[in-house]
Parts: sequence; structure tokens; C-alpha cells
Amino acid sequence: MPSTPMPAAAPRRGRRSVLAATGLAAVLALTATACGGSTEDSASDRAEAAASRAADAADTAGDGKIQIPAELADKLKEHGIDIDKWKDGAWKNWDKDKWLSEAKDFVNPVIEGLWKPDRMQSAKEANKTVTTQDASADQGVSDPEPAPVQATAEKTPYHQNAAPVGKVFFDTPDGPAVCSGTVVRDVNHPGKSNLVWTAGHCVHAGQSGGWYRNIVFVPAYNDLGKSEAQLGNATATEIAPYGNWWADWVSTSNEWIQGGSDTGGAGAAYDYAVLHVKPEAGAKSLEETTGALDVDFSAPSASEVATMGAWGYPAAPPYNGLQMFKCLDRPGRLSLSSALPTMYRIGCTMTGGSSGGGWFRVVNGETTLVSNTSIGPEDNTWLAGPQLGAGAESVYQYMSKTYGGR
Repeated sequence: MPSTPMPAAAPRRGRRSVLAATGLAAVLALTATACGGSTEDSASDRAEAAASRAADAADTAGDGKIQIPAELADKLKEHGIDIDKWKDGAWKNWDKDKWLSEAKDFVNPVIEGLWKPDRMQSAKEANKTVTTQDASADQGVSDPEPAPVQATAEKTPYHQNAAPVGKVFFDTPDGPAVCSGTVVRDVNHPGKSNLVWTAGHCVHAGQSGGWYRNIVFVPAYNDLGKSEAQLGNATATEIAPYGNWWADWVSTSNEWIQGGSDTGGAGAAYDYAVLHVKPEAGAKSLEETTGALDVDFSAPSASEVATMGAWGYPAAPPYNGLQMFKCLDRPGRLSLSSALPTMYRIGCTMTGGSSGGGWFRVVNGETTLVSNTSIGPEDNTWLAGPQLGAGAESVYQYMSKTYGGR
């Protein structure tokens, strides 16, 4: 039976990880972040070079407009991209040769007012699938398929009852798309984190494409859980009570960039990403605004965990992406291949759009993030997410040390 990952949402047309990407901003649908540079450079050298260029690019002029340094502008022009035209809508050009899959070419300048309430509501879930053959691979390591667990609506207001979860919006070749994400603490900048955890497929298309565009995180989206009818004439504050936070830097695993696909592929077990964001307006850090959770990189075995919970904003029917839902279940193991790390799997009926949403566990009274939604079956009976070990921690530490505190 085919299955659908619970990753990012695109328009409804339906061991060791090397840090793969960083750059000036963009967002969603089984997505990830890539890095560029010459083939003789190391991944870290490429990322550092991209970081330096992007840092310069983040500077603003006295009039508040983004100023792109000549070096980066020249690089973009090599790909036929004019940054001014970009902000005027040229980002809609999705020529295969202009995917911007390399970090040195990735830009995500703030386009104030782009993500208005009606545009957010038009974003669709991405329908990623896992074939029956994939799902049953290596049954010696996979546990039996879990019984479905009905997702339940989170209590409102979300900011008082749930972890700091929100929605990740981005533009894809097929139109605006959506995923979920979680605000996480920055160990190197206590109390001042601007880091968001999500899925790799919510920022990069994997082996067949490049970076998504206009990536924005909206914490506690629709905080009061209003219905579609109630949001008919919603204000920006009702939809985004804590504002829009643009991803100015993004990183994901090389495994996702090189092996990720519409069906999860060889990159599914490494399907995680970290965003560094900045507010469209305001000066406080994201953590000061919403709070944040620690990330547990110990990758506990499924047998050691009594309960894991997945949170997110499912957008495919029977859901509409407006409300936050959750599922709680005892995790099992899912192996897509004997050559890939085992993933966590829980019963859950959440659909596309919940991709990237955090998985949490409670240890000694403290809630920590241990995974994120990556894939799931077409009949929406379970979700699977990657174990977060050394590779995931290296992506996180790179983002924290290079971009944290900005």
C-alpha cells in the first residue's frame, strides 16, 4: 500500500552527516538545504564561504531596505538573477537552471508583505509517498506497523498549551507550500535563540532540485484555532500573533540534498533542517518572543521511550492546515533499507503539512525535541521521523556557532 510522508506541504497538484547548506533564506515541502563551492573544497569550507557572503548580504541600509553586496549580486547575475527583480517577483522564475541549489547562490531576502493571511491560507501540503516495497524493506529491523492513532486538536491558545510550534511557508515551482516547525534553544546563545527545527524537505527539493524560496516561519499560527469561516477577514495579527520570521540562513544534511526524493528516498533518514530566522519587524529574539525547547541528540532507541508525541499543522484532507494537532504513541522502528539508519514510527492520522513538525518526549519533567515528521503512508495511519544523532547535531552546532546570536 503506497504511503505519503508527512513532510512539508506543496501546492496540492497534487552516523555522519556533512552540513550541506546555508545562505540568505527560503522554505518547504520534503525540503532540504544545499551547499555550494568548488568540488575541491570541503563541505565546511563551502559553508563558511557562503556564511560570510550571506552575513554581508544581511546588512541593511538606513532606509531599511536589504542591501546585497556586489560580490553576491555578481554571483547571482552569473545565473541570470537580478536581486532587485527578484524582490519584484523574479523568484517566480523556476527554470531548472535557476534552482539555486548551491549555498553560494542561495538568497532569501525579506519581501515585506509577501506572506499575507490569504496567501498563507492558499499554501498546500506536499504529497510525498513511500511505496509498499520501501515501507516493508528490511522487516528484520522494522517493528510491526502501528495501529492508527487519531490526531487530536491542541488546546487554544496554542502559545499557552503547546510547545513553540508554528508553520513554515515557502514557494515551490507549483506554488506556495507549507510545513511545520519548532523553536529550539541555542546552546551557544542562551535565552536568545533564533533557531527553528523542521524537515529537510521543507527547505530543499533533494536530488532533483534545489532550495525553495521565500521561507518564513510563523509561530503559533492561528493561535486561537479559529475556523476557516471565522478567518474570512482575518487580520495579520490573528493569523500571525508573533509576526513573520524570515529564514536568513538554512542548513540540512548532504544526505537529504543528494538522496532525498518525492518518496523520501535514501535521504528520508536524514530529513532534518535548521533555520536561522529574523523578524520581519521588531528586535527581540524568537526565543524571547515564544520560548524554546532543547534538542535531544542522544538518539534513544525506540524501545527505551514509552511515549513520543508529534505536533503539527496537517493541511491535506480531512484537515485544512488552520489548526494545530498532535498524536501520542509508543514509538517503534522503521527501516527503509538495511543501509540506512532506523527511523522512529508512531501511529498518527495527521496528513501532509505536518511535515517538519517536532516530535517530543518528556524526561525528568523536561520536554525535549527528539525527531521531526518526515514520511507517512497515503492512508495516513502512521508517521515516521529520523533519529537525531551526531549528524543532526553537527548541522545544529554549525548553525548555532556561525549564525546564532545575530
